[in-house]
Amino acid sequence: MTLVPPPFDPELAAALEMIKDVISPAMTPEDIDIVRQGPGIALLADLDLTLGGAFEVEDRTVPGPEGAPGVSLLICRPTSPVPDRPRPLVYHVHGGGMVLGNNRVGVDVALEWARELDMVVVSVEYRLAPEHPHPAPVEDVYAGLLWTAEHAKELGADPDRVVIAGASAGGGLTAALALLLRDRGGPRPIGQLLMCPMLDDRNDTPSSHQMAGLGVWDRTANETGWTALLGERRGGPDVPAYAAPARAEDLSGLPPAFLDVGSAETFRDEVVAYASRIWQAGGIAELHVWPGGFHGFDGFAPQAALSRSARAAQVDWLRRLLAE
Repeated sequence: MTLVPPPFDPELAAALEMIKDVISPAMTPEDIDIVRQGPGIALLADLDLTLGGAFEVEDRTVPGPEGAPGVSLLICRPTSPVPDRPRPLVYHVHGGGMVLGNNRVGVDVALEWARELDMVVVSVEYRLAPEHPHPAPVEDVYAGLLWTAEHAKELGADPDRVVIAGASAGGGLTAALALLLRDRGGPRPIGQLLMCPMLDDRNDTPSSHQMAGLGVWDRTANETGWTALLGERRGGPDVPAYAAPARAEDLSGLPPAFLDVGSAETFRDEVVAYASRIWQAGGIAELHVWPGGFHGFDGFAPQAALSRSARAAQVDWLRRLLAE
């Protein structure tokens, strides 16, 4: 049976048409170095991370996992007057399919939340696959979180009000971080914000087949990313949940989760399934499936009506979470 893909939202379809010659949905292993050297990552160096002076920005290297290099953290603190109590903190994990990016990727979204809600932002850089396969990326993310929680007060932040957040591969690593923190008895975040997260190495859902060759990240790209992380183990029986959170047998005892995904993207079905399994385990999850959204649509077309709704939903969830 041929699976007919759901249509893209008209505004988003127009945005996709504009970028189709720049971004191919079907990244192969041979493309990784080409994309890494492309203009996209270089342009991040020119971002005004202060948002016009709203934040003071610092790069700091902190201890990494045992026997591994240090971890680079981007620390962004509001410059507004210090409030009566320490600020909440967003610990941000960047996307990039496990093979691309640095701690500047996607941090503009977290900074917008932080400006709205008076939060500190810490964005972690992790070693990339395939040069550094699992568990290097998630262990870097874990080490950075431990340092952040231990030093939250010196950052003007409340160690008891930390939200972990990430998009795409960063969303998958954020979900894995929540599992690691639960299982190792580490600091407990008050919430996990998973935007179009990359959760399942098996790459065999109906949505992964529906969207083949479409959007900005299809099942060929997905296989590239997961194989870089896991090698020959990808899709097999012995993939750990800390690599692919969809493999977790027990989703109980996790922080409240926000998950969102487009209806017209590869990750739709694995994200919906993950939210459902959190509920089935007695947990708290808020799920948004944005009709006609492609992978990462709000970053590619931030002025589209659907993108504005998606960003507003994230801020609303954070506001409610922080009020508790």
